[in-house]
Amino acid sequence: MFLLYCPLLFLSCFAILFFTADIATLPISANQFISTNTLRSSKPQMIRLRNRRTALSSEEIRAVLPADNHTTALLQTAPSTVVKRSAAQLLEEGLTRARMAIRDAAAASSNHNFSSSSMSSDLPSGEIYRNAAAFHQSYLEMEKRFKVYVYEEGEPPLIHAGPCKDIYTTEGRFIHELELDQTGFRTRDPAKAHVYFMPFSVTMIVTYLYRPNTYDLSPLRHIVADYVRVVSAKYPFWNATLGADHFMLSCHDWGPHASRADPLLFNNSIRVLCNANTSEGFDPRKDVSLPEINLRTGELSPRLLMSTSPPEPPDQRRRFLAFFAGGLHGPIRPLLLRHWKARDRDLQVYEYLPKDLDYYSFMFKSRYCLCPSGYEVASPRIVEAIYTECVPVIISDHYVLPFSDIFRWDNFSVSLAVSDIPRLKEILMGIGEEEYRRLREGVKAVKGHFVLNQPPKRFDVFHMILHSIWLRRLNIRLS
Repeated sequence: MFLLYCPLLFLSCFAILFFTADIATLPISANQFISTNTLRSSKPQMIRLRNRRTALSSEEIRAVLPADNHTTALLQTAPSTVVKRSAAQLLEEGLTRARMAIRDAAAASSNHNFSSSSMSSDLPSGEIYRNAAAFHQSYLEMEKRFKVYVYEEGEPPLIHAGPCKDIYTTEGRFIHELELDQTGFRTRDPAKAHVYFMPFSVTMIVTYLYRPNTYDLSPLRHIVADYVRVVSAKYPFWNATLGADHFMLSCHDWGPHASRADPLLFNNSIRVLCNANTSEGFDPRKDVSLPEINLRTGELSPRLLMSTSPPEPPDQRRRFLAFFAGGLHGPIRPLLLRHWKARDRDLQVYEYLPKDLDYYSFMFKSRYCLCPSGYEVASPRIVEAIYTECVPVIISDHYVLPFSDIFRWDNFSVSLAVSDIPRLKEILMGIGEEEYRRLREGVKAVKGHFVLNQPPKRFDVFHMILHSIWLRRLNIRLS
């Protein structure tokens, strides 16, 4: 299959920064704190670990500062004292200031000193956010400070390139935009970087090196392991943090398998993955859930960016209760099709949509769009539903939804357990008109955060992905 790709076109868990602790897919209580996982190393003598756990409210972001006076001393050094700081110390001081600013914004919001009505219309506000003020401040701090170093080792098409159309679009477009550096986040000086990006493309490695039907992933793992060895031997940064401030990004189903090529990459590094499956080792405390976006031609259809649904007579708008069309991938979809395929006119459920019918037209005409997982947990239907302002119904196990630390997904989507499939119509019919309209307004509000722009625009999906990486970097303090 041909893929269009974009050519070049002492460590401690210090400040745990999350907008929520109640990620529904995790086996933890709503008030239990999510801290960074303990970093594991084959050379434990290189690093000392100290874990800090603090209870967080699910309603606001908190920046957890140390109990000692270290931060105060850093920020209030007497003017007469001349202190020569290293580049690393200056970076950490900047992050300390960012944590404090975000904490203050969250506190002001919870004390009703923040008014969303005072914000510009293009700035975050509303019920879709866990804490709009904290997110806004965090985003501003990211724009002000965050720098990414992209390792230059390797050659396209396996490195520095990725697919820019079809189901793996997000992977290629992110690599492409970061390489082009139209956003100002990339630095050519590794000493000034907060994180380090390893720009290999799992999709391109599989495309060129995988032998079909062999299920032999060793070539993929060899490439990834070799890349880690090269950068760790040439630069001091990987060894200094055991990979904790490094990240990889993949939208391929085998992204998690690729990360197992190096134990530190799997256990310590930030893994940005579409296949955000907690049963396969995805850890939302350090990893990032990447939205799966399927651009069939490489471009986003203007039709999907319409501010409203295509004009139709009032009695024809959203006349279907729910819609799904898709193949029998994985264990969930066969259950859905067995119960609802061609069973009910209100639920338009197809295995494959006949060629004379239009997929997006059904989405525009449906109140709810069913988004069951396939072989892997992520589904491009979630973003397609958001584009068409159709409320997503997410049917999945062990899936951490993208940007869950920012968004209240229950304010613009419906999540169902697999066991609820037989009662699907009953559940959806039980959602009142007022609640449906509230969900639909949430979909409209969140839409811009999932759009791929070229060049990227503020608050779009490229920046949301980068912001998720920024949050994970705020979760550790290097000294």
